[in-house]
Amino acid sequence: MTQTTTEPRMLNGVNVDTLYATLDAIKGQPDLGKFQFRTKNRWIDGAHNQTTITDFYGAGQDQPHTQSFTIDAGEPAVLLGTDTGANPAEAALHALAACLTTTLVYSAAARGVKLSEVESTLEGNCDVQGALGLSDDVPNGFQDITVPIKIKGDAPREKLQAIVKNAQARSFIFDTMSREIPVSVKLVD
Repeated sequence: MTQTTTEPRMLNGVNVDTLYATLDAIKGQPDLGKFQFRTKNRWIDGAHNQTTITDFYGAGQDQPHTQSFTIDAGEPAVLLGTDTGANPAEAALHALAACLTTTLVYSAAARGVKLSEVESTLEGNCDVQGALGLSDDVPNGFQDITVPIKIKGDAPREKLQAIVKNAQARSFIFDTMSREIPVSVKLVD
């Protein structure tokens, strides 16, 4: 007797079988789609602070990461820092770029499109006068963000454009950054 094993269908580094199984599981049990992502931040000195990420809640239970992640933040000298890490604005652009890229890659894999390149160079324009308390007429954050995406794959340009459009429509961070969401900040003991 011979036993056959089926290798998972991998495309763009994504296990397509697991992707569809995950979608089916959440369709069957919508509560499995409820997640809570967590970070813990502590101040070190000056503009230097550090965030640690160790676990999250998802698929109905607490989930540990296979390793903890540490992200240092700071400011450049021109903003009174010592370059101990990317500043929060740069980290926000990173989060947006990373989420759009991941969503785009998953979308391409689901559509059977093999990618050979995905690259983006984000730019966020702002005026720090608002954040520095120098003008109430200037917003504290970005005034606009541009996201040019270069994508190459084994599909016609129209299909690649549809994948980019879907990434924008389904990106968690794009959605978070482009709509108002309640954020509660409070002092605790």
